[in-house]
Amino acid sequence: MSDPLSQDSPAVQPSSQEPVETGAVSLAPRFFVPLGVSLLGALFIPLQAGWSGFRWLALLLVLFGGFLLLQARLLRLEFGEEALLVFRGSTEIRRFPYAAWLGWRLFWPAVPVLFYFREERSIHLLPVLFDAAGLREQLQRRLPHLASPPAP
Repeated sequence: MSDPLSQDSPAVQPSSQEPVETGAVSLAPRFFVPLGVSLLGALFIPLQAGWSGFRWLALLLVLFGGFLLLQARLLRLEFGEEALLVFRGSTEIRRFPYAAWLGWRLFWPAVPVLFYFREERSIHLLPVLFDAAGLREQLQRRLPHLASPPAP
């Protein structure tokens, strides 16, 4: 009687066109981008003397940074078995199935601040409000065949 584990059977390898599934992974929030936008706005405040528009630009940037900070606190990004999921608290608000993805890219790899991905029917450009290293790792693990060349 032969041992079924010792039999030579072909290993099942995932197709290069299918996402590699590895269980659900939730990304930790990171506040670098929101704080950086707010800091940039605050740096414009002393420049008011040169042009009065700097006051409005500074206010706009500080408010936008606050909005991004709130989003980073409220939203949760999770890589599921078949889709990228977006949660607000414990409520799923958006699902992006991997099968519909056509490509992805993290802009400025040294300091990633923008995440781009394209689906069959839409394009998404998002600020990186989550752990960028974890985001890159999960994208490379689940959708390696869709990675675009590194951005400048």
